[in-house]
Amino acid sequence: MADGRLADPLEEELEVEESAPRLRLSRRGIVVLGVLGATVLGVLAWLVFLSSVLDVRSVAVQGTSDDKLTADQVRGAIGGLADGPLARVDLDDVRRRVEGIPRVAEAEVWRGWPHTLRVKVVERRAVAAVKGDDGQFTQVDAGGVSFATEPAPPAGVPVVELRLSQQANDVDGVISRPQLVQGAVAVAAGLPPEVAKRAGSVLVHSYDDIELQLSGGATVRWGSPEQIDRKARVLVALMNQKGTNFDVTAPEAPAVSG
Repeated sequence: MADGRLADPLEEELEVEESAPRLRLSRRGIVVLGVLGATVLGVLAWLVFLSSVLDVRSVAVQGTSDDKLTADQVRGAIGGLADGPLARVDLDDVRRRVEGIPRVAEAEVWRGWPHTLRVKVVERRAVAAVKGDDGQFTQVDAGGVSFATEPAPPAGVPVVELRLSQQANDVDGVISRPQLVQGAVAVAAGLPPEVAKRAGSVLVHSYDDIELQLSGGATVRWGSPEQIDRKARVLVALMNQKGTNFDVTAPEAPAVSG
């Protein structure tokens, strides 16, 4: 420096930056870049949403047992909803179609890029089979939804059967048969696993008189479809005692005999 002072490196750097030429785009350049960007986005949108480049080529199904509900049945329910570009598939619409299958409790649908529509189902599980007047057995899940009728009940599922007393028939207008069946199914759904696997039948004599027939010849007087959780706990404890007749109609005063 002329005045004898040492040069400040920071000042020199600032001077260099100020003297460096700046790159500036003209209006025409900005327009060109904008057009190029829009063109690229347009091409990408066409490829994804309109062209066949990313069409659905397969529908992958998970969760089916294949003995009662098959992957092909799920694909058949989806039908033409899986045609065309994967990005345009209405996932909610597909889910509703799949959940419309009686044996499906719920479904999850998502895109598996680049060409796969993926579906995961949860099948309904029968907690009871209701025996009809025609001898057919209607399977019912824990939510009370009937989803299949077959000539025989599933293995290991209690059979609900109406064997109504005269008194129950007399009050049919007050408590209907569907209500009685609903109560019995709720009882079957609330049974602990160790009891459910032994329960061959749930017999309904009236609203207040439900009876379980267990394997080995034991019976359980259940009573009404009320206090199911409490009765179930009491019954488990009661079955540790020797006996063939268990009574939990009044869970605060259970009994064992036989």
